[in-house]
Amino acid sequence: MARHHDIPADPRAVESLAARGLRYALVDPQDPVAFAPWYRADARGFHMGEPADDFLEQNRLVNEPRRHVGVFDDAIAHPEVPVGIVNSWPAPLAVPGGREVEAWAISSVAVAPTHRRRGIARAMLEAELRTAAAHGTPLAMLTVSESGIYGRFGFAPAAHASTWVIDTRRVTWTGPVPDGRVEFITLDEYLADAPALHAATRSIQPGEIEMWEGRWRQRAGVFSEDASKARSTRAIRYVDATGTTRGAAVYRVSGGDDDFTAHRLDVVHLWAPDPDAHAALWRFLLEMDLVSQVTAHLMRPDDPLRWSIGDWRAAKVSVEDHQYVRILDVPAAFAARGYDGAGEVAFTVDDPYGFASGSWVLRVADGAGTIERAEAGDIPALSLGVAELSALYLGGVRASDLVFAGRARELTPGAARAADAVLHSLVTPSLSGWY
Repeated sequence: MARHHDIPADPRAVESLAARGLRYALVDPQDPVAFAPWYRADARGFHMGEPADDFLEQNRLVNEPRRHVGVFDDAIAHPEVPVGIVNSWPAPLAVPGGREVEAWAISSVAVAPTHRRRGIARAMLEAELRTAAAHGTPLAMLTVSESGIYGRFGFAPAAHASTWVIDTRRVTWTGPVPDGRVEFITLDEYLADAPALHAATRSIQPGEIEMWEGRWRQRAGVFSEDASKARSTRAIRYVDATGTTRGAAVYRVSGGDDDFTAHRLDVVHLWAPDPDAHAALWRFLLEMDLVSQVTAHLMRPDDPLRWSIGDWRAAKVSVEDHQYVRILDVPAAFAARGYDGAGEVAFTVDDPYGFASGSWVLRVADGAGTIERAEAGDIPALSLGVAELSALYLGGVRASDLVFAGRARELTPGAARAADAVLHSLVTPSLSGWY
């Protein structure tokens, strides 16, 4: 991953925060002295413990490629610790049609509780949007800890995720039984297999992004201040009849203190875009001896697993918003994705920040789309905000639902159905990680 620290600080943010007695500045993660207070602010903001020196250094190394911003108050007791933080980097985002587009990933947005309601978060996020646009990325993206914050900046949930809690005592495997094998592997082997497998296949899953070394090590439990995580983590992979790895997973087992047959198995990560790998890995996990409950987070909301477990009610599934998207360059964004439908639809877009505002016509044929500034004429047309347009982008949200909910308006009858036919993705968008 290229290093992005050299992208300059946003001058409008520097000026606006200076007027409030605050200092907006880049923090170079190659400088351990500068990075340590930044990461301590991150740990404080997300209620993590004070990091030990060796763990802090590990974080610095995996964070080196990112662009880090701190907002500083030189009047406080410890002015070296920022009162506002954010980091960001350009990353490939999988979009419909088996394609990828570079998007501006935003992470670690936090403001110290001592400095709330001083416009720090707004200044940082507005600066990120301007920086992303200046860098030429057609959209920004983030995952959120608080879902009510980001709509005002034009973000909207475009890919959802689900949590599954499965009572294994009610499961009878009815799915396929592939010819390959599931085998235990070491954590080092998982760290070699899983990132390569994900990189080779993530484009088939709209909403996925490129994950970084630290996230893979975290899943394996080896990037943690809790040494027991690695010891309790097991790794498996599915190898097909030709000897090719098609899927991999890591999991942890806990509980069983009062009833040794009632352990809980937590699926930390499972990546198996191949149907045989999906079936083999899930069957292995659900038929684990001495386990009564399997829990998995960040799964596809429509994961086909439910068709293989016999009793649908064995699985309790909850769906949550996860991958948020914000369109910045309308023509570039819509040209980058593929399309399963065909047709024409027009949008009149309101963007308070001006990036996406205007009247646009999208024309789709043969799996490709072009969008340009134009009046609708006789083309089905919708009026909506940039957040709503962003929600539609990955093809998992229906324009007809937005109209029904009052979040968009048909300028011509039938425009919502026309938009659904053009934008809908046959693969439900989802994201299997946080960033």
